[in-house]
Amino acid sequence: METVKRPDKRAERSRRTREKVIEAARELFVAQGYGATSLQQVADRAGVAVQTVYYVFSNKRTLFKDVVDTSIAGDAEPVATMDRAWFRDACAAPTATAQLRAHVSGTLGILGRVAPMIPLIEAASATDPEIAAQWPGGGDPRLTVQRAAAEALVGKPGFRAGVSVERAADVLFGLLSPQLYLLFVDERGWSPDEWGDWAYATLAAQLCGDPPGE
Repeated sequence: METVKRPDKRAERSRRTREKVIEAARELFVAQGYGATSLQQVADRAGVAVQTVYYVFSNKRTLFKDVVDTSIAGDAEPVATMDRAWFRDACAAPTATAQLRAHVSGTLGILGRVAPMIPLIEAASATDPEIAAQWPGGGDPRLTVQRAAAEALVGKPGFRAGVSVERAADVLFGLLSPQLYLLFVDERGWSPDEWGDWAYATLAAQLCGDPPGE
């Protein structure tokens, strides 16, 4: 007789508690900054005991990292960006323009979540050097992602001849940066969709077809 696996209610409660604390912390960090936010405030906002926050996250630095990581991913699952379905599907697109369109679409979702966190990361790192040390590996992890996208892009039908992987990665890294997104969307008032259309058109002009004048 086949045994039916029952859901682990304790694990589910723990997951929900973790998500509530992360969401509460995100709201407070964005509203009032990293330094001004206490774990007691986070606990109060999440509706849990402060001891629970300490038990799950140990300290505010670890909680902040989880807030940033889940903002990038869109959920709390331990799956890297390059292993996400949207990224893998984009890289598997048959043409350069199709990959760029899918890549911009997927990146747009990330930027909408993570761009508001960029000033917080910079401010927190300035007051607490251990914050920056929580993302090991050297260099900006975004460049690793964009280089992987560039490696998949180069050589596809429609890709501009003569553009190297390094140049394509640099173009993707620069144009799809949170800072540029914030400049257009927050400072200049573009809608995210307007920015996405512009980013795709600009990338396609840089990386697809023949260079101007040829």
